[in-house]
Amino acid sequence: MIASAPAPQPLAPAQPLKHIIAVTSGKGGVGKTFVSANLAAALARAGRRVLVLDADLGLANLDVVLNLFPKITLHDVFTGKHKLADAVLPAPGGFHVLLAGSGMVEYSRMTPEVRDQLQKVIAEVAPRFDHVLLDTGAGISDVVLYTVSLAGEVLVVVTPEPTSLTDAYATIKVLATTQGRRRISLLVNQTRKPGEGRAVRQQLQQVVDRYVSPGLDQPVRLDLLGEVPSDPAVRDAVQRRQLLLEAMPGTPAAVALMAVATKLTAG
Repeated sequence: MIASAPAPQPLAPAQPLKHIIAVTSGKGGVGKTFVSANLAAALARAGRRVLVLDADLGLANLDVVLNLFPKITLHDVFTGKHKLADAVLPAPGGFHVLLAGSGMVEYSRMTPEVRDQLQKVIAEVAPRFDHVLLDTGAGISDVVLYTVSLAGEVLVVVTPEPTSLTDAYATIKVLATTQGRRRISLLVNQTRKPGEGRAVRQQLQQVVDRYVSPGLDQPVRLDLLGEVPSDPAVRDAVQRRQLLLEAMPGTPAAVALMAVATKLTAG
């Protein structure tokens, strides 16, 4: 009989900082990058110094959302072609960005080299800002999980769709069991009626209470940071490659994102 290979051990996280927030999701297509960019703009409007780091290494699209054409990316910093300071760019909305390259297969796995470079970059740049948003990839790959481990707080973006709920639960379970997360924030995007965000949070909390918390030292608490209603203005802004808060600040989705920023700055 051939012995099975041992399960891989979770990567040891660096010491997380509270003002670093990982914006993540169980599945793609829930508006995670849209939320990251517009939440950064909302925080900047509140007078905060904000950086968004596109941590979806290899499948980056923050530059597309912001209509930016970077000459220097994280790939150039990792390879030593450029200094980190040269890669931090001003973005529409009054915040800064660190953009990643797209279509680079070498970032599909969290190698020791990529891990060390990412940790080094975040440690160097974080002290310069009041808030650092890590726009991670979707799912529970080792790249995503390690990136999340570098954050002091986690914001899971979820929609009311069943597949999004299922994948959000899987993400929450992994973060609770491998990283010791006991408080995780939720942002429910594309809600169709008032109060749907609270219903989604309650549904996820019930499943977590039943299947995750009993095996842990203390229960996992899901905090509803806010809900963003389904809004035609969002699609228009995305198609135009504009920030919703810049193009249409009075729309329901923009107002909701400003409310989320207010919660973060009050924390």
